[in-house]
Amino acid sequence: MARLFGPARPPGLVTRLVRRLVDPRVYLKIVVLVGVIGLILLPLAADLVNAALRPVAGDGGTCRILRVIDGDTVTLMCPEEGMQSARLLGFDTPEKYAPKCLAELIAAERASWALRTLIQKAERLKVTFEGTDQYGRALVRLELDGQNVASRMVRTGLARTYGGGPRGSWC
Repeated sequence: MARLFGPARPPGLVTRLVRRLVDPRVYLKIVVLVGVIGLILLPLAADLVNAALRPVAGDGGTCRILRVIDGDTVTLMCPEEGMQSARLLGFDTPEKYAPKCLAELIAAERASWALRTLIQKAERLKVTFEGTDQYGRALVRLELDGQNVASRMVRTGLARTYGGGPRGSWC
């Protein structure tokens, strides 16, 4: 005689797969993974390619743009100055690391990628050092193929002309 209320069988392969597909933790892990790849690994890889393939003529020799921090700030490595943060002159972009709203963060990410793309497409890059700002960053003018990067960034609509003073809101 068969037992009606005996111990349950362990779940089969199909049951385990269905349980995994309806578990929200799986989707959360996927979102986190895509975020890490999109916000950290992909920009890092693009910056490494630019640093390796795009030398920048500077006042003290050939520099490299190691990293695009945001749309108007980069990390430079130059023979005489060493590694330093540099604020690009002539324009302002949204803040990536202290945004006041989600729209500013999205615009800052777009401006960063626009600058990376401009650097990657340029044949000749040149920096001219013009002192330092109150945060200790080098103030530089960046030229891409003989044209100031400020005018190109402003033309994309992802930057504003800026010559110092108070900044407007991006929200």
